[in-house]
Amino acid sequence: MAHEHKLEIFRGLWKFKSNTQKIWGVLAFLTLVTAVEVVLGIYKPAVLTGTYVLGMKLLNWIFIILTLVKAYYISWDFMHLRDEKSALRRAIVWTPIFLVLYLVFILLVEANYIFEIYKDGFVKWNF
Repeated sequence: MAHEHKLEIFRGLWKFKSNTQKIWGVLAFLTLVTAVEVVLGIYKPAVLTGTYVLGMKLLNWIFIILTLVKAYYISWDFMHLRDEKSALRRAIVWTPIFLVLYLVFILLVEANYIFEIYKDGFVKWNF
């Protein structure tokens, strides 16, 4: 027997009367987050580009976080993860988040190495 889909988002803060209204609400949320990303990408405020957090510009961190928020929300709502057991939700959500953070760490370390090589010049080994 099929069960009803929940017609609410953000843990019940917004409730809708039909699936159509819910789809429009989700579209509005995802559009808002994407618009924030686009506006920040176009204007690139000096406060965000001049501030470094963990070796990377704050603006880049904001892009990464907003992208993860969108990916999490899409999987939460459209893949119906909210209706699953908590262990499955954690396995599906936390694994990619961990892998993305690991990838960011590796990219920062490697980028710093390449930057130092180009800054200090090439080293030629004499054998």
